[in-house]
Amino acid sequence: MTYPDLIPELQPWIAEVRGRLVPNQPLSEITWFRVGGPAQLFFQPADEQDLAFFLKNLPKEIKVTVIGLGSNLLIRDGGLDGVVIRLSAKGFGNVEVLNNHRLRVGTALPDVKVATAAAEAGIDGLTFYRGIPGGIGGALYMNAGCYGAETRERMVELRAVTRDGEVVTLSNADMDYRYRKSNGPRGAVFTSAVYEGFPGRPEEILSHMREITEKRESSQPTKAKTGGSTFKNPEGHSSWKLIDEAGCRGLVVGGAQVSEMHCNFLLNLGEATSLDIETLGETVRNRVRARHGVELKWEIRRMGHFAPGREVREFLDGDVFVGAV
Repeated sequence: MTYPDLIPELQPWIAEVRGRLVPNQPLSEITWFRVGGPAQLFFQPADEQDLAFFLKNLPKEIKVTVIGLGSNLLIRDGGLDGVVIRLSAKGFGNVEVLNNHRLRVGTALPDVKVATAAAEAGIDGLTFYRGIPGGIGGALYMNAGCYGAETRERMVELRAVTRDGEVVTLSNADMDYRYRKSNGPRGAVFTSAVYEGFPGRPEEILSHMREITEKRESSQPTKAKTGGSTFKNPEGHSSWKLIDEAGCRGLVVGGAQVSEMHCNFLLNLGEATSLDIETLGETVRNRVRARHGVELKWEIRRMGHFAPGREVREFLDGDVFVGAV
């Protein structure tokens, strides 16, 4: 599937953009699942100023989607129309140690690099990022957390570029964080954030991070093509236990499988499509609801269009469509 090239429609101002512009970029090359259709126009800005210029001039009727490192993401096989923005480490990968046990970091940085930078600076409180695959932009957006800690506990403020091209600073309160979600300005692109930890000894923090690494690698399929934790934990339950008790461990649909190591992970066995993965997820939700009366909610972000005639129905009931976003 291919989309009409947007670049001719954006002349003459698009010639002043310094970042990378690619029509019909295959998003399967970017997501950790290695599935998904193309982006109509893929944009990697050179820096914050370049991003602001682009968004200010981009016609408001053109849809904008922001993706991070692609770890917690399922792009549907029909891809994404409009513009897909992905920040690069070259323009948004800085780390700066501040006073009062604070760090300022670019949002294109992987979470693990932020955890390491904090540890080396003697700043404790960010070790949980060692256990989260993905980048800081996504962590800020979805209030990422694990091992009893969350982003909202450490984030002080962040910088963002709005859909109108305005650079703004948002406080922790402005983000209105909830479990695995935020309610910041719609359409804003996060560019950097300030975190605050507390004093610690680098060697002790790094030792704790090694323990997290060992625990994660022994219990999760870290070497597989996966999007990470698939479903949110319902109140009072662990998703993986519900999935296991519903008989879904190792379940296969097409080229996708429920991990036998950790039931809350879906895997691309090699040739899976997005359709396979989403169908598998909805099959799991269906079986868990039938067995336990609990409705699992997706933690992985699903976005884009289904390929024509290849839609996935919620719970596979045939009543409610999981529509394109």
